[in-house]
Amino acid sequence: MELKSNQILLKALEYHASDMHFHPQRTDTLVQFRIDSSLVEVERMSKLIYERLISFFKFQAGMNIGEKRRPQTGSLVLMLENQLINLRLSTLPTPYLESLTLRILPQNAHHSLSTLSLFPTSAQKLNAIAQKPHGLILITGPTGSGKTTTLHAMLEAANSTKKRRIITIEDPIEKYCEEFIQVEVNEKAGVTYLEGFKALLRHDPDIIMIGEIRDAETAKLVVRAALTGHLVLSTVHTRDSIGALFRMLELGIPLQDLLQTLIAVVAQRLIEIACPFCKGSCHSLCLKMRQIRRLAVFEVLTEQHLSDVGRAIQSNTHLFPKFSLIKDQLKTAVSLGYINEKSYEWWSG
Repeated sequence: MELKSNQILLKALEYHASDMHFHPQRTDTLVQFRIDSSLVEVERMSKLIYERLISFFKFQAGMNIGEKRRPQTGSLVLMLENQLINLRLSTLPTPYLESLTLRILPQNAHHSLSTLSLFPTSAQKLNAIAQKPHGLILITGPTGSGKTTTLHAMLEAANSTKKRRIITIEDPIEKYCEEFIQVEVNEKAGVTYLEGFKALLRHDPDIIMIGEIRDAETAKLVVRAALTGHLVLSTVHTRDSIGALFRMLELGIPLQDLLQTLIAVVAQRLIEIACPFCKGSCHSLCLKMRQIRRLAVFEVLTEQHLSDVGRAIQSNTHLFPKFSLIKDQLKTAVSLGYINEKSYEWWSG
């Protein structure tokens, strides 16, 4: 089974897949790759082969091979053809066999702000924000929009001009970086975002990265850390930058404290760039060879615009100032031919 698992993993890497899906059906198992934003059928696997393959993956990831009635998660790190790969596994019980999804996180890939952003001006803004000595930076966007990748790129940008002590708390750690102290959430061992955050404050950090603000107490600690001279980066789940402000207010953060600490709120979308060679769906060879496939567009709320939004919220007028929204960025992308009208409707919806 090791040979079969390596073959299918190498194929996923060849196609730059972000996820592998094993979907058990009545007579066989459907294998699909998530390539950019699309699900692509790769093969159909016999039930016997799949049963052996999922047992192999579960064993390698430290999961309970005998438990098939409950969802499980696991992880493993392996080397394939000189590529260090971090795999996150998740199983679900189905009427047939267990469904298995593998998230593929290549560790050799390096992303700077300039290589992530569709527009250079956005990368320049984010780089300037990352140089701030203290304050709070919030990244927001839907699941799969590249928030964690942006966080790591901003940390590297912050560390590039002046070496600073950086400590992160993540769930899970998606990309390992030797320049940071990284702590992984482990609730069974009592390492939650909240407890981890309290502990890292005793380790003399200059920059703190919290993978996600999930509750009111963590939100309050994040703001307090920013108020006491740390640079703090984190994420919240909202549609846009103004929505992130309202989310923090819902978590009990006073508006004045929020505006005093916030440097910037960044909303983002990860969009699929139209192929310059193919019309419609790409040929399979093109899926392998294309280098620039997806890039991020950013809505950056900072400086005067951030203050104006705060005043609008405080006065309860909600007459927000005009600034460059994600929809504006997407319209520019359409006009320059990076995406089509159909993609615009999808990403701006």
